[in-house]
Amino acid sequence: MTEPLNDALFTTLLLTETDDRLDVRLHRPEVRNAIDQAMVDELHAVCAHLESTPKILILAGTASQPPTEENPKGVKGIFASGADIAQLRERRRDDALAGINSTLFDRIAKLPMPVIAALDGYALGGGAELAYAADFRIGTPELRLGQPETGLGIMAAAGATWRLKELVGEPLAKEILLAGKILTGEDCLRVGLITDLVPGDELIDAARALAGRIGAQDRLAVRLTKSVFHAPREAHPMIDTLAQGMLFESEEKFRRMQDFLDRKKK
Repeated sequence: MTEPLNDALFTTLLLTETDDRLDVRLHRPEVRNAIDQAMVDELHAVCAHLESTPKILILAGTASQPPTEENPKGVKGIFASGADIAQLRERRRDDALAGINSTLFDRIAKLPMPVIAALDGYALGGGAELAYAADFRIGTPELRLGQPETGLGIMAAAGATWRLKELVGEPLAKEILLAGKILTGEDCLRVGLITDLVPGDELIDAARALAGRIGAQDRLAVRLTKSVFHAPREAHPMIDTLAQGMLFESEEKFRRMQDFLDRKKK
């Protein structure tokens, strides 16, 4: 059995691990959780762990906090403001060709178990592209999501040019990518980019509730369904048939179906 991740070894992430779930908070609040090389490396370590020990992943940022006497303004939540511009400014052609963020986000998208992104405040640039790589997205009214790359003389090259089109359709994707449109939380819900809109102080609970509903399903069935769902069209229906054949032989299938039949007799 793989050992749990050691939270003390991470400097840009905060981790909470249970038997069936790993909560990961991006934690560079002093720079609005900008994604730098250290965070990329640590997220790769998270992926390696979840590839060997499949669990549901919840990705979140800095949590919002209500006003208090000590801090009358409270704390605004933030997911990720994008790539670290100071590092991005120095990158050249070979860095782009290495696909630093795109390689990571593709790895996250392909994790065996579902990924849930809990989005609050800014989710811009690479932060938005990280969110697109998740299987589920939940947001708050304070969410502001968009791709400001063309205003910085570059393009969104870590998945937005194709994932965003698949998620919201070509016209809106082009407005976000080419005209710098920023979506609010309500906008994201309306166009189906998020599945739920909740207050900031309920965000992580909503993500964990969704993780709980996923966790109540058969783990192997969830893993195979996610894999088959993302298979290319030409792989169907053969891949569906093969995956179903595996599930038809699983002990959990027999147990769950027998439990269902037993409940019907009562």
